[in-house]
Amino acid sequence: MNRLAGYGIAVPDTPLLIEAGIALALVLVALALGWLAGRRLGPPLADAWRTHLEGSIEGLAPRICQIVRHGVAAALLSIVAASYGWHPLSAFGIGLALGLATARLAIDVLRGLHLPRWAAWSIGAAILVAILSNAFGGFDNVTSTLEGIGFNVGRRRLSLLSLVSVAAVGVSLYALVRLANRVVNHSIDRAKSLDPTQKVLAQKLGAIGAVAVAFFFGVDLLGIDLTTFAVFSGGLGLAVGFGLQKTVGNLIAGIILLMDRSIKPGDIIVVGQSFGWVNKIGVRAVSVITRDGKEHLIPNENLMTQEVENWSFTDRNVRVRIPVKVGYESDLKHAQALMLRAATESPRVLKSPKPNVWLTSYGDYAAEHEILVWISDPESGVGNVRSDVLNRLWVLFKEEGIVIPVPRREMILRDPGSGLAGIAGVAPTAPPKEPTPDA
Repeated sequence: MNRLAGYGIAVPDTPLLIEAGIALALVLVALALGWLAGRRLGPPLADAWRTHLEGSIEGLAPRICQIVRHGVAAALLSIVAASYGWHPLSAFGIGLALGLATARLAIDVLRGLHLPRWAAWSIGAAILVAILSNAFGGFDNVTSTLEGIGFNVGRRRLSLLSLVSVAAVGVSLYALVRLANRVVNHSIDRAKSLDPTQKVLAQKLGAIGAVAVAFFFGVDLLGIDLTTFAVFSGGLGLAVGFGLQKTVGNLIAGIILLMDRSIKPGDIIVVGQSFGWVNKIGVRAVSVITRDGKEHLIPNENLMTQEVENWSFTDRNVRVRIPVKVGYESDLKHAQALMLRAATESPRVLKSPKPNVWLTSYGDYAAEHEILVWISDPESGVGNVRSDVLNRLWVLFKEEGIVIPVPRREMILRDPGSGLAGIAGVAPTAPPKEPTPDA
């Protein structure tokens, strides 16, 4: 080191300045190549990502260019840092650039996986400090300082270093599990050999497998002895038996429903007062969307223990019964032909199986019939089919003079003085009304 005369300022020797200049040039080259890779390779990779994984990993696609840029720069800077025994001045500059590039890479990936901003930036800051301190040999001092802040619990040492390590490993594994789940789910969705039920079951088993692998990998990475959990196994069993009984029951019921394929996404089911089509089978509940646009969340356990009507279990064809009453003074054969015509002309009614008309009984004031029609799209509603057929039948009955009867009441008047009785009159209870369309 030379010192400026009269000022006492230490100036590096010429070889060290040359080395620092070379290091700075290599850093600039690595950053430029990273920028160029992000500009040239980023857009094609983003397009390929959207093509193959669109809908599964929406957050990463807009960040692909930045991820490629910082990833390439970090890789090149790592090679530069490891290729020569740099002087602390040069090593500090290389380590600073490498730490910033790696931290930005981690932040972009974590934010792309929709992790909270504070978690992503905390991990980025930890990476920057670790790489920068390691660049000039101060990493051991940092870890020693963090290890010194803590206390002993039995034979275990709980320190700030262990807390930081657990947090970093936990966030990293959480991000990897999210990424793995989304990639696996999208790959299963694109599989043409699986039906919807098998896809949902495979996705759930894949998610459980990813969490299990991440757990054991994290335990091994942190050096945790699994025998330490033996003390808590009894308490955990009680917690599952009492507090989490319903949760575990719903999880197992959901897996059983998917395995026996009794209920699958897209089925039309009736559970109690809930009628609609199955939108999703979740870990806890089944999502059923009604014709009113309301989404009912029915616990999986209820579908295992209660009676469930599945209109599309083996066949999507559903028969709809439409009651019709005809006055006795009308021509029943002609009225039945008009009923059959109205049913046949309805657009949602299937031609095969063909509609049918039954005379069910002779009522008090009318001959009671049922129009039986078949539809193949029950998710579009049943009441609107009845409404369409009845509206068409109303027009046909009016044109052909078929009487739609109304209930009548016979009133008998008695004279208390003479003891005579007679029929005073007959009056309808209510005027006929057009049938109200059922939504």
